[in-house]
Amino acid sequence: MQLVFATNNHHKVAEVQSKINQQIKVLSLADIGCFEDIAETGLTLEENASIKSRYIFGAYQINCFADDTGLEIEALNQEPGVFSARYSGTRDSEKNIDLVLEKLKNENNRKARFRTVISLILNGKEILFEGIVNGNIRKERTGTGGFGYDAIFEPEGYNITFAEMDMASKNNISHRGLAVEKLIHYLNSL
Repeated sequence: MQLVFATNNHHKVAEVQSKINQQIKVLSLADIGCFEDIAETGLTLEENASIKSRYIFGAYQINCFADDTGLEIEALNQEPGVFSARYSGTRDSEKNIDLVLEKLKNENNRKARFRTVISLILNGKEILFEGIVNGNIRKERTGTGGFGYDAIFEPEGYNITFAEMDMASKNNISHRGLAVEKLIHYLNSL
């Protein structure tokens, strides 16, 4: 069976392929000749993941899955949430972090969570998987690894940010990793 991951990030594709039943071949968008920019117009992570997977299934008639991730900060009414990648009005991670730190500068409640939702479409049927990691927002950046908000997010039970972790350690506890594990468990049970 072939399964398209609605991404062009080959690291994500390889990570899933390494954990999945070898009878399932994971393809990227480029592998199927999809170079469209799929508009993420949903108001929730679930809607955005679903928009992407439904687009691929509808246009290419191939089983697929897509994900969307957001940082949800308790004191900011779960912002930036679905708008995490463009919270500052741009896709500039540094500006997005600056805006979060500015909004939280006088806030004691630093509780936050990263949440990933995966939409899998198999033979036209959609199934959702979710991964959550709870933590806190630091008052300043620490670490140089990772991307997005990793330099200010400290996962529960750790004294370091995602940006201070090596990739393998982060992947073992991350929201995306947890959602992918649920997806893989489901696919391997078929």
